[in-house]
Amino acid sequence: MTYTKRNLGKILRGNRYPGRGIVVGKTSNGKCAVFAYFIMGRSENSRNRVFEACGDELKTLPFDGSKVADPSLILYSPVKAVGREVIVTNGDQTDSIEEALKAGKCFRHALMGRTFEPDAPLYTPRISALMHLGGKPSAFSYEMSILKCGDGKGKKCNRFFYSYEAENGAGHFLHTYEKDGNPPPVFTGEPRKVRIGNDLKAFAEEIWNSLDEDNKISLCCRFYDLKSGAFEQIVLNKYTK
Repeated sequence: MTYTKRNLGKILRGNRYPGRGIVVGKTSNGKCAVFAYFIMGRSENSRNRVFEACGDELKTLPFDGSKVADPSLILYSPVKAVGREVIVTNGDQTDSIEEALKAGKCFRHALMGRTFEPDAPLYTPRISALMHLGGKPSAFSYEMSILKCGDGKGKKCNRFFYSYEAENGAGHFLHTYEKDGNPPPVFTGEPRKVRIGNDLKAFAEEIWNSLDEDNKISLCCRFYDLKSGAFEQIVLNKYTK
């Protein structure tokens, strides 16, 4: 267990391929819940994407529809909301969590029926977060999860779950790969504890400018006012129409 908050930019800089990443936390003034979600890509199919915000929902869409080779693992809704619960994931498990919440079930229940992605030999982990905004700022908490291949053969799944009481000025960062490689090694250990300030624009720029220029694709950052539930967001895409 680590209690030290690290600089998110320093974690990202110099890492050519952390894959897809989720950050969840709370601003240092305690007023806002925060998330960031970014995607990266090495193949033409993975790079052919943009984020588009549609109300509470965030969608991953093709930049050039004529070039989509396989949409199954690259086109999905990474962000959805169910009341004051906000779901952030790197795949279609967003829908599984949404369905579970609407049925009165929980984050863990939804993911116990899911595994890592079927993209051998990568077996990309599924990473997910659920923000419980609550009825007042002090009630904000969040959960995170990573589903990883447990045997290197795609037969066994190891499921890890983390639950956090929010701390002012702190968050947790979970991503799919430790670094570039062929195949890239998957994320290990607990989500990294990171510092979070009060400025949405600075937060988004720190992440975007620290991601590898060749491999970064899209980023969405949101600050939710914990009293009203309203949010501000920044969406950045490498490719724009």
